[in-house]
Amino acid sequence: MRSVVYSPFVHQQTSTSTFTITITMATNALNEYDKADTTTDDIPQGGDTVDNSYATSKNEAVPVLTDETPVEQPNDTRDPDSDKALEQDEAEAIDESNIIKGRTRHAKPTGTYREPGDEEGLPGPDDGTSSTR
Repeated sequence: MRSVVYSPFVHQQTSTSTFTITITMATNALNEYDKADTTTDDIPQGGDTVDNSYATSKNEAVPVLTDETPVEQPNDTRDPDSDKALEQDEAEAIDESNIIKGRTRHAKPTGTYREPGDEEGLPGPDDGTSSTR
């Protein structure tokens, strides 16, 4: 009889008369991400995973940053999905200069949007098209 034993231990061996199975798990799998402020900055980069050949020079209109360039983290790192963070994001996203007299710039005035009638746009009886009846 063959059996495989899965256990949350870092190293587990099961021996039977026919074969031996070794299961090795990553050590961070035991933690279940229990830290609320876990960051990924401390993860070691191995091999050639960092490639900055795509980065632009500092003179470009929209520069492309390298992997190592720090970026702003305006939200609280412990709770970035909080109501406070959402309010902050919405306040930064709404451009007050684009609102004129209670309406958005380039919007048509109220009442100018009209759906066509049932007969509007249909050909007349004398245009030469055949009837579907």
